[in-house]
Amino acid sequence: MSYSLYLGCTIPIRGQNYELSARKVAEVLGIEINDPEDFACCGFPVKSTDSFATLLMAARNLAVAADNGGDVVTLCNSCGSVLREANVELTEDEELRDRVNKELAKIGREFKPGVRVRHFSRMLIEDIGLDAIKEKITRPLTMLSISAHYGCHYMRPKHIHTGFEDPENPQTLEKIIKVTGATAVDYQTKLDCCGGAILAVEEDIALRMAKKKLDELHEKEVDALISSCPFCSVMYEDNQRKIESTYDVDYKLPVMFFTQLLGLAFGLDKKELGFRLNKVKPKELLAKLEGEE
Repeated sequence: MSYSLYLGCTIPIRGQNYELSARKVAEVLGIEINDPEDFACCGFPVKSTDSFATLLMAARNLAVAADNGGDVVTLCNSCGSVLREANVELTEDEELRDRVNKELAKIGREFKPGVRVRHFSRMLIEDIGLDAIKEKITRPLTMLSISAHYGCHYMRPKHIHTGFEDPENPQTLEKIIKVTGATAVDYQTKLDCCGGAILAVEEDIALRMAKKKLDELHEKEVDALISSCPFCSVMYEDNQRKIESTYDVDYKLPVMFFTQLLGLAFGLDKKELGFRLNKVKPKELLAKLEGEE
Protein backbone atom coordinates (compact mmCIF):
# COMPACT_ATOMS: atom_id res chain seq x y z
CA MET A 1 0.00 0.00 0.00
CA SER A 2 1.35 3.43 -1.00
CA TYR A 3 0.27 6.85 0.24
CA SER A 4 1.35 10.45 -0.18
CA LEU A 5 2.06 11.83 3.29
CA TYR A 6 0.84 15.39 3.79
CA LEU A 7 2.68 16.91 6.75
CA GLY A 8 1.32 20.46 6.69
CA CYS A 9 3.04 23.41 8.38
CA THR A 10 2.97 22.64 12.12
CA ILE A 11 4.43 19.13 12.21
CA PRO A 12 7.83 19.85 10.58
CA ILE A 13 8.37 22.67 13.09
CA ARG A 14 6.62 21.61 16.31
CA GLY A 15 5.65 17.97 15.87
CA GLN A 16 8.67 16.14 14.49
CA ASN A 17 8.05 13.31 16.96
CA TYR A 18 4.65 12.79 15.30
CA GLU A 19 6.29 12.43 11.90
CA LEU A 20 9.07 10.18 13.17
CA SER A 21 6.70 7.81 14.93
CA ALA A 22 4.22 7.75 12.04
CA ARG A 23 6.95 6.75 9.61
CA LYS A 24 8.16 4.01 11.95
CA VAL A 25 4.64 2.66 12.42
CA ALA A 26 4.15 2.68 8.64
CA GLU A 27 7.39 0.76 8.22
CA VAL A 28 6.35 -1.95 10.68
CA LEU A 29 2.98 -2.33 8.94
CA GLY A 30 4.45 -2.46 5.44
CA ILE A 31 2.97 0.88 4.39
CA GLU A 32 4.89 2.74 1.67
CA ILE A 33 5.11 6.48 2.25
CA ASN A 34 5.71 8.94 -0.59
CA ASP A 35 6.82 12.53 -0.05
CA PRO A 36 5.81 14.83 -2.92
CA GLU A 37 8.21 17.78 -2.89
CA ASP A 38 5.61 20.33 -4.00
CA PHE A 39 3.15 20.03 -1.11
CA ALA A 40 2.55 23.43 0.52
CA CYS A 41 0.21 24.95 3.13
CA CYS A 42 -3.31 23.49 3.01
CA GLY A 43 -4.92 26.94 3.26
CA PHE A 44 -6.54 26.52 6.68
CA PRO A 45 -5.01 29.69 8.22
CA VAL A 46 -6.79 31.95 5.71
CA LYS A 47 -10.10 30.09 5.53
CA SER A 48 -11.98 32.59 7.71
CA THR A 49 -10.90 35.55 5.57
CA ASP A 50 -10.73 34.15 2.02
CA SER A 51 -12.50 30.85 1.44
CA PHE A 52 -11.66 30.77 -2.27
CA ALA A 53 -7.96 31.25 -1.59
CA THR A 54 -8.15 28.32 0.82
CA LEU A 55 -9.95 26.21 -1.78
CA LEU A 56 -7.33 27.10 -4.37
CA MET A 57 -4.44 26.25 -2.04
CA ALA A 58 -6.05 22.93 -1.15
CA ALA A 59 -6.78 22.16 -4.81
CA ARG A 60 -3.15 22.77 -5.71
CA ASN A 61 -2.04 20.20 -3.11
CA LEU A 62 -4.59 17.72 -4.39
CA ALA A 63 -3.31 18.27 -7.93
CA VAL A 64 0.24 17.56 -6.71
CA ALA A 65 -1.00 14.37 -5.07
CA ALA A 66 -2.76 13.25 -8.24
CA ASP A 67 0.42 13.81 -10.26
CA ASN A 68 2.39 11.71 -7.78
CA GLY A 69 -0.19 8.92 -7.57
CA GLY A 70 -1.64 7.31 -4.49
CA ASP A 71 -4.08 8.49 -1.85
CA VAL A 72 -3.27 11.25 0.62
CA VAL A 73 -2.90 10.62 4.34
CA THR A 74 -2.61 13.48 6.80
CA LEU A 75 -1.41 13.66 10.39
CA CYS A 76 -2.97 17.05 11.12
CA ASN A 77 -6.72 17.19 11.75
CA SER A 78 -7.14 20.66 10.22
CA CYS A 79 -5.12 19.85 7.11
CA GLY A 80 -7.15 16.69 6.63
CA SER A 81 -10.43 18.55 7.03
CA VAL A 82 -9.50 21.30 4.55
CA LEU A 83 -8.10 18.95 1.91
CA ARG A 84 -10.98 16.51 2.21
CA GLU A 85 -13.65 19.23 2.08
CA ALA A 86 -12.03 20.78 -0.99
CA ASN A 87 -11.83 17.36 -2.61
CA VAL A 88 -15.54 16.74 -2.08
CA GLU A 89 -16.59 20.22 -3.26
CA LEU A 90 -14.47 20.16 -6.40
CA THR A 91 -15.51 16.62 -7.28
CA GLU A 92 -19.21 17.40 -6.97
CA ASP A 93 -19.32 20.98 -8.37
CA GLU A 94 -18.18 21.10 -12.00
CA GLU A 95 -18.58 24.88 -12.28
CA LEU A 96 -16.43 25.46 -9.20
CA ARG A 97 -13.89 22.94 -10.46
CA ASP A 98 -13.60 24.78 -13.78
CA ARG A 99 -13.08 28.07 -11.96
CA VAL A 100 -10.35 26.59 -9.79
CA ASN A 101 -8.65 24.81 -12.68
CA LYS A 102 -8.55 28.08 -14.63
CA GLU A 103 -6.37 29.48 -11.85
CA LEU A 104 -4.31 26.32 -11.44
CA ALA A 105 -3.57 26.28 -15.16
CA LYS A 106 -1.46 29.40 -14.62
CA ILE A 107 1.04 27.26 -12.70
CA GLY A 108 0.66 24.15 -14.82
CA ARG A 109 -1.59 22.25 -12.41
CA GLU A 110 -5.07 20.72 -12.67
CA PHE A 111 -7.41 19.25 -10.08
CA LYS A 112 -8.62 15.81 -11.11
CA PRO A 113 -11.22 13.88 -9.08
CA GLY A 114 -10.14 10.52 -7.77
CA VAL A 115 -7.61 11.14 -4.99
CA ARG A 116 -8.78 10.03 -1.53
CA VAL A 117 -7.86 12.08 1.54
CA ARG A 118 -7.91 10.51 5.01
CA HIS A 119 -6.34 10.94 8.39
CA PHE A 120 -3.53 8.49 9.12
CA SER A 121 -5.61 6.90 11.89
CA ARG A 122 -8.56 6.28 9.58
CA MET A 123 -6.26 4.75 7.00
CA LEU A 124 -4.93 2.37 9.66
CA ILE A 125 -8.43 1.26 10.64
CA GLU A 126 -9.85 0.96 7.12
CA ASP A 127 -6.89 -0.30 5.08
CA ILE A 128 -4.70 -2.17 7.56
CA GLY A 129 -7.29 -3.27 10.12
CA LEU A 130 -7.09 -3.84 13.86
CA ASP A 131 -6.39 -7.56 13.49
CA ALA A 132 -3.33 -6.92 11.32
CA ILE A 133 -2.13 -4.23 13.72
CA LYS A 134 -2.57 -6.60 16.65
CA GLU A 135 -0.37 -9.18 14.93
CA LYS A 136 2.51 -6.70 15.07
CA ILE A 137 2.20 -6.09 18.82
CA THR A 138 5.30 -7.45 20.55
CA ARG A 139 5.04 -5.47 23.80
CA PRO A 140 1.41 -5.34 25.05
CA LEU A 141 0.85 -2.16 27.06
CA THR A 142 -1.44 -3.81 29.60
CA MET A 143 0.07 -1.83 32.46
CA LEU A 144 -0.98 1.55 31.02
CA SER A 145 -4.18 3.59 31.26
CA ILE A 146 -4.57 6.07 28.42
CA SER A 147 -7.13 8.73 27.48
CA ALA A 148 -7.72 10.07 23.97
CA HIS A 149 -8.16 13.60 22.65
CA TYR A 150 -9.61 13.99 19.16
CA GLY A 151 -9.81 17.70 18.46
CA CYS A 152 -12.54 19.72 16.77
CA HIS A 153 -11.57 19.03 13.15
CA TYR A 154 -11.01 15.28 13.38
CA MET A 155 -14.31 14.27 11.74
CA ARG A 156 -15.77 17.64 10.86
CA PRO A 157 -17.54 18.91 8.87
CA LYS A 158 -19.67 15.82 9.27
CA HIS A 159 -20.94 15.58 5.69
CA ILE A 160 -17.46 14.97 4.24
CA HIS A 161 -16.66 12.06 6.58
CA THR A 162 -19.57 9.75 5.83
CA GLY A 163 -19.24 6.03 6.33
CA PHE A 164 -16.62 6.04 9.06
CA GLU A 165 -17.72 7.09 12.53
CA ASP A 166 -19.88 9.55 14.44
CA PRO A 167 -17.98 12.83 15.06
CA GLU A 168 -20.01 13.26 18.25
CA ASN A 169 -18.85 9.87 19.53
CA PRO A 170 -15.55 8.98 17.85
CA GLN A 171 -13.92 5.68 18.80
CA THR A 172 -10.88 5.40 16.52
CA LEU A 173 -8.27 6.35 19.11
CA GLU A 174 -9.90 4.18 21.78
CA LYS A 175 -9.72 1.24 19.39
CA ILE A 176 -6.04 1.94 18.83
CA ILE A 177 -5.43 2.21 22.58
CA LYS A 178 -7.18 -1.10 23.20
CA VAL A 179 -5.36 -2.94 20.42
CA THR A 180 -2.08 -2.08 22.15
CA GLY A 181 -3.37 -3.78 25.29
CA ALA A 182 -3.68 -0.54 27.26
CA THR A 183 -6.86 0.50 29.07
CA ALA A 184 -8.81 3.29 27.35
CA VAL A 185 -10.09 5.70 30.01
CA ASP A 186 -13.16 7.72 29.02
CA TYR A 187 -13.78 11.16 30.49
CA GLN A 188 -16.41 13.92 30.39
CA THR A 189 -14.39 16.61 28.59
CA LYS A 190 -13.09 14.31 25.83
CA LEU A 191 -14.66 16.28 22.97
CA ASP A 192 -13.92 19.74 24.39
CA CYS A 193 -11.89 22.15 22.24
CA CYS A 194 -8.24 22.55 23.28
CA GLY A 195 -8.43 26.34 22.96
CA GLY A 196 -5.74 26.53 20.32
CA ALA A 197 -7.93 28.43 17.86
CA ILE A 198 -7.92 31.54 20.07
CA LEU A 199 -4.48 31.22 21.65
CA ALA A 200 -3.05 34.17 19.71
CA VAL A 201 -5.90 36.56 20.62
CA GLU A 202 -7.21 35.34 23.99
CA GLU A 203 -4.40 33.43 25.64
CA ASP A 204 -6.00 33.41 29.10
CA ILE A 205 -9.23 31.86 27.81
CA ALA A 206 -7.30 29.34 25.70
CA LEU A 207 -5.21 28.23 28.67
CA ARG A 208 -8.31 27.90 30.86
CA MET A 209 -9.95 25.72 28.19
CA ALA A 210 -6.93 23.41 28.12
CA LYS A 211 -6.74 23.44 31.93
CA LYS A 212 -10.27 22.06 32.25
CA LYS A 213 -9.29 18.85 30.47
CA LEU A 214 -5.95 18.54 32.23
CA ASP A 215 -7.73 18.90 35.60
CA GLU A 216 -10.05 15.98 34.83
CA LEU A 217 -7.29 13.75 33.48
CA HIS A 218 -5.14 14.50 36.52
CA GLU A 219 -7.98 13.39 38.78
CA LYS A 220 -8.35 10.17 36.82
CA GLU A 221 -4.60 9.50 37.19
CA VAL A 222 -4.13 8.32 33.62
CA ASP A 223 -0.62 7.53 32.44
CA ALA A 224 -0.89 9.71 29.35
CA LEU A 225 -3.13 11.56 26.94
CA ILE A 226 -2.82 10.66 23.26
CA SER A 227 -3.67 13.03 20.44
CA SER A 228 -4.15 12.92 16.69
CA CYS A 229 -3.62 16.66 16.16
CA PRO A 230 -0.30 18.52 16.38
CA PHE A 231 -1.75 21.85 17.48
CA CYS A 232 -3.93 20.28 20.14
CA SER A 233 -0.73 18.74 21.48
CA VAL A 234 0.81 22.22 21.55
CA MET A 235 -1.98 23.28 23.90
CA TYR A 236 -1.89 20.28 26.21
CA GLU A 237 1.86 19.62 26.20
CA ASP A 238 3.83 22.71 25.13
CA ASN A 239 1.62 24.98 27.25
CA GLN A 240 1.21 22.59 30.17
CA ARG A 241 4.02 24.18 32.18
CA LYS A 242 2.58 27.67 31.59
CA ILE A 243 -0.83 26.46 32.82
CA GLU A 244 0.81 24.91 35.88
CA SER A 245 2.65 28.11 36.79
CA THR A 246 -0.30 30.41 36.01
CA TYR A 247 -2.85 28.49 38.05
CA ASP A 248 -0.55 26.92 40.67
CA VAL A 249 -1.32 23.34 39.67
CA ASP A 250 0.89 20.35 39.02
CA TYR A 251 0.12 17.81 36.29
CA LYS A 252 3.29 16.44 34.68
CA LEU A 253 0.91 14.60 32.35
CA PRO A 254 2.65 13.05 29.32
CA VAL A 255 0.99 13.93 26.02
CA MET A 256 1.86 11.56 23.19
CA PHE A 257 0.79 11.08 19.62
CA PHE A 258 -1.16 7.89 18.98
CA THR A 259 1.62 6.77 16.64
CA GLN A 260 4.09 6.90 19.53
CA LEU A 261 1.80 4.66 21.57
CA LEU A 262 1.55 2.19 18.69
CA GLY A 263 5.30 2.28 18.25
CA LEU A 264 5.85 1.35 21.89
CA ALA A 265 3.48 -1.61 21.48
CA PHE A 266 5.41 -2.65 18.35
CA GLY A 267 8.53 -2.84 20.50
CA LEU A 268 10.23 0.14 18.87
CA ASP A 269 12.87 2.08 20.77
CA LYS A 270 11.83 5.38 22.37
CA LYS A 271 14.54 7.20 20.40
CA GLU A 272 13.11 5.95 17.10
CA LEU A 273 9.72 7.31 18.15
CA GLY A 274 11.00 10.79 18.94
CA PHE A 275 10.34 10.76 22.68
CA ARG A 276 13.36 13.03 23.21
CA LEU A 277 11.25 15.74 21.54
CA ASN A 278 8.29 15.35 23.91
CA LYS A 279 8.03 18.43 26.12
CA VAL A 280 6.63 16.49 29.09
CA LYS A 281 8.98 13.55 29.48
CA PRO A 282 7.02 10.30 30.06
CA LYS A 283 9.57 8.96 32.53
CA GLU A 284 7.12 7.10 34.78
CA LEU A 285 5.28 5.62 31.81
CA LEU A 286 8.48 4.35 30.23
CA ALA A 287 9.65 3.06 33.62
CA LYS A 288 6.48 0.97 33.81
CA LEU A 289 7.34 -0.60 30.45
CA GLU A 290 10.91 -1.28 31.49
CA GLY A 291 9.65 -2.83 34.73
CA GLU A 292 7.46 -5.22 32.80
CA GLU A 293 10.37 -6.22 30.58
